[in-house]
Amino acid sequence: MCVERAHLLLLLLASGWRCVSGIRVFTAGDVKAVNGTDVRLKCTFQSSAAIRASSVTVSWSFRPLGPGHEETVFYYHERPFAPLEGRFRKKVEWAGDISGRDASVVLRRVPFSFNGTFSCQVKNPPDVHGNVGVVRLQVVSTASLSEILILCVAIGGAILLILLLVMIAASLRRCHRRRNEEPNHTVFRHEHNLISC
Repeated sequence: MCVERAHLLLLLLASGWRCVSGIRVFTAGDVKAVNGTDVRLKCTFQSSAAIRASSVTVSWSFRPLGPGHEETVFYYHERPFAPLEGRFRKKVEWAGDISGRDASVVLRRVPFSFNGTFSCQVKNPPDVHGNVGVVRLQVVSTASLSEILILCVAIGGAILLILLLVMIAASLRRCHRRRNEEPNHTVFRHEHNLISC
């Protein structure tokens, strides 16, 4: 038995057989988006094979939270192919860069019906086996309280910074004027004393 396996291994190696590792796909995992806004579904990949734009394919699919079947969202092979019908028609755009190992898409004006799981599958022959990237999208009616708080703090901080810069500029200008005025007063006093004599 061991001798047969050794012969098989030698035959495979002699025939130029090589071990192909799987492609690895990375996604953001859980993503929240406010109803009616645009959201980027990030999907990047690593491949042990050289990236040839003419051979890479990207498939995005969607499974809703509730009842429903899996739907094709987007397909890419040498160029983007947006869906011509269904819920994703005119709602999805290619945002990736194959040479940069990016297979991301943007969903436009997301409705609540986009709540569900998006899957990103990338193939780069001979690297065709590997994991499927998953993004769980949650469409919400408004931003959460913590997100609003962070936004308010950021806006407030920016306003305070601008006010601080304006106050510093005004103070520097006032100091500069005082310095310029002091020598003139001295000259004026000296001239006034000369005239009085």
